[in-house]
Parts: sequence; C-alpha cells; structure tokens
Amino acid sequence: MTDARANPSDPPRVSVLGIGQMGLVCAGILTQSDPGRPDAAPRARVTMWGHCESEAGDLAQTRGSARLPGFSLPDPVRVRMDDAQALGEADLIVSAIPVQFIREAWTRVRPHVPRSAAVLSVAKGIETGTLLRPTQVIADVLDDDPDAKPRPLGCLSGPTIATELAQCLPATMVAASDHPGFSERVQDLFTTSWLRVYTNPDLIGVELAGATKNVIAIAAGIIDGLSAGHNAKSALLARGLAEIARLGSAMGARTDTFFGVAGAGDLATTCFSPEGRNRSCGEALGKGTPLADYLAESLWVVEGVETTRGVLALAERYKVDMPITRAVHAVLFEGLDPVRAITMLMSREPRDERVG
Repeated sequence: MTDARANPSDPPRVSVLGIGQMGLVCAGILTQSDPGRPDAAPRARVTMWGHCESEAGDLAQTRGSARLPGFSLPDPVRVRMDDAQALGEADLIVSAIPVQFIREAWTRVRPHVPRSAAVLSVAKGIETGTLLRPTQVIADVLDDDPDAKPRPLGCLSGPTIATELAQCLPATMVAASDHPGFSERVQDLFTTSWLRVYTNPDLIGVELAGATKNVIAIAAGIIDGLSAGHNAKSALLARGLAEIARLGSAMGARTDTFFGVAGAGDLATTCFSPEGRNRSCGEALGKGTPLADYLAESLWVVEGVETTRGVLALAERYKVDMPITRAVHAVLFEGLDPVRAITMLMSREPRDERVG
C-alpha cells in the first residue's frame, strides 16, 4: 500500500481501528480466501484494534462478536489491545469508528501512527460542533507537517449492509480520495469476486452522501412506523436526494456523485433494508418509542441521530433549504410528533419540482 514496506511484493500491513460491524467486515474482506481472485496470496496482513479491552479480548478468544451474529473472524487476523502493537507497522489504517468517537480514538493512538501510513475511513456522519467529515477529523487530529509529503487519505463508502457483506453477497462500494492513485490502490485491495469497488475523486461528495443519507433513512423509518405507505416513502427518497444534492453542490461536491452508488445507491439500501440502523430507529419513533429508550437498548451506534444536528447546521451555514432534515431534527430533538412532521411537509407551499 505504501513505499515503506521492506519488500513491495509483500501483502500490505493493515490495521483496522474499531471492532464493530464494518471493522469486522473489512477485516474479513481483506483476509478471506476469494475463489474469484487469480492468485491465492493473502491480500493483506490484518490487525484489529478496539478501545474496549474486554470486548477486544473476547473477540480474540472467540473469533466472534454479538455485533455481527454468525460472522467468524478469519484466523490470520490478529486482535491487539496495545496501541503500539496494533498500529506501529501499519501501511494502511482503516478507521471503522463511529464518527462522534473518531477524534477521541485517534487522539489516543496518534503517537503510534506511522508517518508513512495511509488512512481509509469507512465511517458515515458529520462531527457535531466542528461540522467536519470523518477524513477531516482524522486529518485535524494527525496535524501532519505541512512541509512533509501528503499522507494518502480517503474513504470507502456505498450501499453496505454489514450482515450481507459478511455473507459475501454481491455488493458495490466507492473508494474516494483526492490523493493521486490512492483510490485505485484501495480499489485493488478491496475488490473481490462478489464486491465491486468503483473509484471517485469527489471525496467531499462521497463522504457527504454517506452522512446525509442516514438522516433521510430516519425519516423513511418514521414513515414505516406510521404505516404511511410506499408512495410516501418513494416520494421521501426522491425529495431527500434533492436535499442532499443541493447541500453537496453548495459545499463544492460534484452533483453526479449523489446519483451514483455512494449517493442514490446507499440511500435506497439504508432506507429499505430492515436491518438499516437509522431506518429501524425511525420506525421505532414512528411507533411511539422515545428516542432515549431506543438508543439505550441498541447494540449499535445510530449515526444519523447526531449527524442530523450537523447536517442541519451545514444547511444553515450554506443557506440550503432542507425541509426533511429540519423535520427529522424537530422529531428527534424538539418533541415534534411524527404525524405532525409529515403534515407539515405535505402542507408546504406548492412549487415546481427542483432537483439539485
């Protein structure tokens, strides 16, 4: 992955930060045998790191996790609790940490991050307070010497329900970076006979698409919880995508990014899959479950909840009209009844349809 390896022909050393669903899936993709690959050589030498020592210890012993039932961590993957051992020799670091915890985790491991290591984020969200995307948060923490050679930094995103990836069901993803050649290296590393990886130079757009779709997915779940029907849900996706594209355009992203795999593709998956965390959260809200109760019982971080704050703040900063996002924010944090939220959206002044 980088020129720091003693022998460039050796498989890259990859450290995966985070032992949640996407961290486990990434470790699996990089080390499981793939009959469709022409060579039998291992794709990477993988080490996993988790901030919780007890959970990481259980994973090391049992090779399984309650976060991803049925998944077995491949034998070659090493699980390390020691920061230096986990990161000290990494050629590539995959950051699979929920967005609101990225800064804390990377601040902790920063002393052990090799200057030559590239960084790939698979998180989807916006950091509240700073309104930074995941790769921006990581870059802010690392604070590399501006006079040094730029560190390759990018993201891997798309319609990726972890339980389906764990079963090696057909899927697509997008590798995005503004560092020359890095997306292509990620593409080569993660592509399998069942996972097709595209490249895209629009890092802003790909990361923003992954964050904003979580907000729309909460709204889609609310519609499911209220049994409002497929017509309403399809309209929500179309108008939600328009909101996303408007914000992206205002922030300098390419509009076509939002109508590709990382945009419309990811939005559709997370809004329709019964396993989508954000959709499931919205469904519970639509059925009357208080947000605090739902989050307290969830095994997973529901990224869209806090990201809603960040996306609305970005909309206000860039003066972009995002009525669905505003309605979701009102339901989550202002006590607005979900039925009333839909009524408000349906009662908006009639206008021409506008996308982007």
